[in-house]
Amino acid sequence: MTITSFHHLDLIEELTRALDENNYQTPTPIQLSAIPSLLENQDLLGIAQTGTGKTAAFALPTLQHLFTTPCTPKPCATRALVLAPTRELAIQIADNCEIYAKYLSLRQTTIFGGVKQKKQVQAMSEGVDLLIATPGRLLDLMQQGHIDLGSVTHLILDEADRMLDMGFINDIKKIMANIPKKRQTLLFSATMPSSISKLANSLLNDPKRVDVTPEVVTVRKIKQSVYKISKKHKRALLATLLQNEDIAKTIIFSRTKHGANRIVKELEHEGITTAAIHGNKSQTARQKALDAFKKGEIRTLVATDIAARGIDVDNISHVINYDLPSEPESYVHRIGRTARAGTKGTAISFCDETEGKLLNLVEKVIKFKIPIVKTPDLLKLQPLEKEIQQRKAAVKKKPNNAFQKSKAKKQRSRLGKNRK
Repeated sequence: MTITSFHHLDLIEELTRALDENNYQTPTPIQLSAIPSLLENQDLLGIAQTGTGKTAAFALPTLQHLFTTPCTPKPCATRALVLAPTRELAIQIADNCEIYAKYLSLRQTTIFGGVKQKKQVQAMSEGVDLLIATPGRLLDLMQQGHIDLGSVTHLILDEADRMLDMGFINDIKKIMANIPKKRQTLLFSATMPSSISKLANSLLNDPKRVDVTPEVVTVRKIKQSVYKISKKHKRALLATLLQNEDIAKTIIFSRTKHGANRIVKELEHEGITTAAIHGNKSQTARQKALDAFKKGEIRTLVATDIAARGIDVDNISHVINYDLPSEPESYVHRIGRTARAGTKGTAISFCDETEGKLLNLVEKVIKFKIPIVKTPDLLKLQPLEKEIQQRKAAVKKKPNNAFQKSKAKKQRSRLGKNRK
């Protein structure tokens, strides 16, 4: 029988009712492959990027297990733990779990850094059924005695490759040492380097492997193109492209946090509503920017790779790679923000004189030659205020009459004699 509905996956009525209310209709490939095995308590290794439906794939079976095996959590304890690399992703997972668990009498909370810990400690004091956390803050509260992982029966590591990239491996090992070995363990990763394979082998017991290949998701659904452009003309190209109103809801990727801030200033200078989201922004600022982007209050969101992992926004029309990523696999994550839930999407990349090798690496990963498109006539942009000030300062220093030029010549002559 071909499964075309969540009602055919042996999920309890309380879950399917919530799914129906939120227009969850046809399961995605990873959900079809993962949910039956997880309902049978099997461990799982999932290779899938954001946007493939993996949150529902692991959350629905976990919530069903927790609900159908009622148990009062101990103070400061949790029965299920989801580890996520960033605050944004933790919040996104928590929001989805609240939707799925609408008709379940379960307690859940979310723990992450960047905010005061008092409310998080209070939420854990009576114990919860489900805890979604980032590794750093979780370990901190564990060491303070506010969290006990001795009752965990379900463990999920989401975007494990990103957690390792961010340097969380030691935190993860310390957290694992406090979790019972008898448990169901799920590990999801967009890539499978040797470090992830090693981690999976140490945590999982005879797991089922589910592989949703990023090449299919990327190439088939997203229209991709690249502009060969000099670095100094990137700003003008971006402004020129954004003159097109069809580029409506856009994420712009920068390689660095400083670069993201600079792009925001450049866009604001051109009258384009925007905001940045990266690791140096406070949690409040990041959430405010995300909310404004979701509501359409700003047209563009400028992000770095790590911060963008938690972005879950519908109807993103375009992704623009202002800088190509240092890690070619990140290209797949970036452009996967568009063309979600069956919609169309467009990914545009800028490649300057220093990024040729990065483009080649990206094309090797996606097994696809990205079409090069002709650069349009670029807008003549007014310089930014900082550039104006620098030019004024340069003019002041430069000799502008015969007397000043003669004086400068004598100074150079004296310097030359002193050196001799």
